[in-house]
Amino acid sequence: MKNILASAILTISLLQLHAQSIIPEPAEIKASKADFTITPSTTIVMQGTGLENAASFFNAYLQKYYGFQLKVASGNNTAKNSIVLNYEKMEYPVPGAYVMNVNSKNVYIAGDNAQGTFYGIQTLIQLLPPVASKSLKVPAVDINDHPRFAYRGAMLDVCRHFFDVDFVKQYIDYLAMYKINTFHWHLTDDQGWRVEIKKYPKLTSVGAWRDGTIIGRYPGTGNDSIHYGGFYTQEQIKEVVKYAADRYITIIPEIEMPGHASAALTAYPNLGCTGGPYKVQQTWGVFDDVFCAGNDSVFTFLQDVLDEVIPLFPAAYVHVGGDECPKTSWKKCPKCQQRIKDQHLADEHALQSYFVQRMEKYINSKGKKIIGWDEILEGGIAPNATVMSWRGEEGGINAAKQNHDVIMTPNTYVYFDYAQTKTEDSVTIGGFIPLEKVYSYEPIPAVLDASQQKHVLGAQANLWTEYIGYPSKVEYQEFPRYAALSEVLWSPASKRDWKKFEQKLPDVFKKLSFQKTTFSTAYYDIQTSVTPGPGGNGVSWKVFTNNTAGKLLVYNADKTTVEKATVYESPIVVTNNATMVAVVKNADGTLGKEVRQTFSFNKATGKKVTITKIPDPKYSGNGGASGLVNGVKAQRDINSPEWLGWFGGDCDATIDLGKTENISKVNVHILYQPASWIYAPKYVQVQVSSDGKNFTDAGQSANVVYESYNMGNITVNFANTNCRYIRVLVKNYGTIEEGKQGAGNKSWTFVSEIEAD
Repeated sequence: MKNILASAILTISLLQLHAQSIIPEPAEIKASKADFTITPSTTIVMQGTGLENAASFFNAYLQKYYGFQLKVASGNNTAKNSIVLNYEKMEYPVPGAYVMNVNSKNVYIAGDNAQGTFYGIQTLIQLLPPVASKSLKVPAVDINDHPRFAYRGAMLDVCRHFFDVDFVKQYIDYLAMYKINTFHWHLTDDQGWRVEIKKYPKLTSVGAWRDGTIIGRYPGTGNDSIHYGGFYTQEQIKEVVKYAADRYITIIPEIEMPGHASAALTAYPNLGCTGGPYKVQQTWGVFDDVFCAGNDSVFTFLQDVLDEVIPLFPAAYVHVGGDECPKTSWKKCPKCQQRIKDQHLADEHALQSYFVQRMEKYINSKGKKIIGWDEILEGGIAPNATVMSWRGEEGGINAAKQNHDVIMTPNTYVYFDYAQTKTEDSVTIGGFIPLEKVYSYEPIPAVLDASQQKHVLGAQANLWTEYIGYPSKVEYQEFPRYAALSEVLWSPASKRDWKKFEQKLPDVFKKLSFQKTTFSTAYYDIQTSVTPGPGGNGVSWKVFTNNTAGKLLVYNADKTTVEKATVYESPIVVTNNATMVAVVKNADGTLGKEVRQTFSFNKATGKKVTITKIPDPKYSGNGGASGLVNGVKAQRDINSPEWLGWFGGDCDATIDLGKTENISKVNVHILYQPASWIYAPKYVQVQVSSDGKNFTDAGQSANVVYESYNMGNITVNFANTNCRYIRVLVKNYGTIEEGKQGAGNKSWTFVSEIEAD
């Protein structure tokens, strides 16, 4: 009897564990006592009208992954062995609520509307075992669930790289799986125009194709010279829009203006300030070729384009871009300057505001509202615009304070084209956003009061595709980060729990594998950190991994081999030059992906360092300020975790050597990457002191100019000096000049290591 009872408890426990793997986490969930089994003889019963989408989606999923479908019936039949779909009245602020009851007789799902019932089906799918079978046990649960935010979005850029209709549909199914309800479709840009406009056929015959693409990360190692492109016909767009609507996903089109216009200008050169010649861009970045704001034919053209685009998309919004619009052409263009004069505008920023507001009036006249990136705040926001805040949260905060609706999409949390692993395994655009950081995001800024918070509609993840050319890499960059984002957007804030989410991840990975979806396992990567050693003795090397299935081994590659590696137990103190390696030895004896860290020691390594201005949170290095003297130089460009980055500011560091040392040289390891607005500093200045209070100048480097994209060392040599303190000022480049990448913006200063000898 005890054994039977224990077995029953274990069974219930396992079912409860499986039920708790639902993503996103429901508002309320309780495990019951008796599970339900779906077999080919199970019937779907629609007790309400308009539930066909939910039933057909579930049947399509069963057919694709389990090889069978269920009979569908209508009426009030609640016979045994049925999945009952219905409606129930529920009053929550955001539509899409549902209830679910699973017992031995049937599964009952009822939504506050058809969308809610569909979300219940998504939860049911989450409960299915990730093993092909015609007998599918569903754990007994009671669920009462509802979404937190009305706007739960995802953006896919199809301009840098084009994805066909079949994959776009698959992408939409991925969004439905995690209850994402808005698909932002980025359709026009410098590298390609992707939507058919019948009045302007050259937009696709010319503007949808480029004659090559750079190889590797900007500026690339060459060009593949391959004629590349593609576009969607209006009939294909209608097909995709309906496909999404059947999954209760709204598609918002983005037609870029006034910048990112190279593809359109190549097709119709008269729309630019110079008349061309233009080309569909073969590389990445921001280009000076923009729509001419002083030419009325530009507005006629864009109105004509919108006249064909708007009927294709039932969404309430049209996204007009409005971001990264250089003013170089406008400053030189007589027509644009005349427009500024005629409209009594302050400058070119106000001219951009005029452009956006003029187009907003037209879009409003068609019964639609506009969304724009946060640059539309510059020069004065359009009266009815919704702001999509991407450069951090500041734009969204400012817009909400001006009583404008906001969609949060900060590049610090939800840019899924950023790397999700420190040990880069493929080229990405830069930045580092691991799974835990996505999960930690809170879309409502604490600085907003209650009335302002109501303007935050929700949040969105963006996937820009400069370095994403294939569907498998789209999947790799998205998953499992979309699982984390779904809980941010759907689950009640009080239900979000990183530790519980971590417990779900093995099940998430099993389901993605079962669905043959590519995903990142960066969660299991070996993580390292380097901090000052105990008592100022060298540095402390800490290693960690979530992979508990194997043994974490470490060794010094300069002295031994992996065969003689030891099991990692505690942080290792490194006091001399060394190449330290960490690797997981799996249960079967194979080795996983290793991490190597090369330490180069000098008189500053491991010493106390203070900085006057903390770096940007996106680029805070490996250990913050101490990362400047941890003996580790960045071995890669922007993706290396060793970089500390200051936006528009100096790296001003003071190093306490701990005792008086003889110094004659300071070396600063910096990054130069104009495409990311990272420029070499104006100079590096070194001062020395014996007491940490009174400093004297020791030397200063000349201005540093790089002719190519690279990392570099700026060395300041000076006469032998006895000192204890060294102050190193790495002077920010300043505002970027016209004609350079990021013109008109503040520049970044990137430093990974300061050495003293």
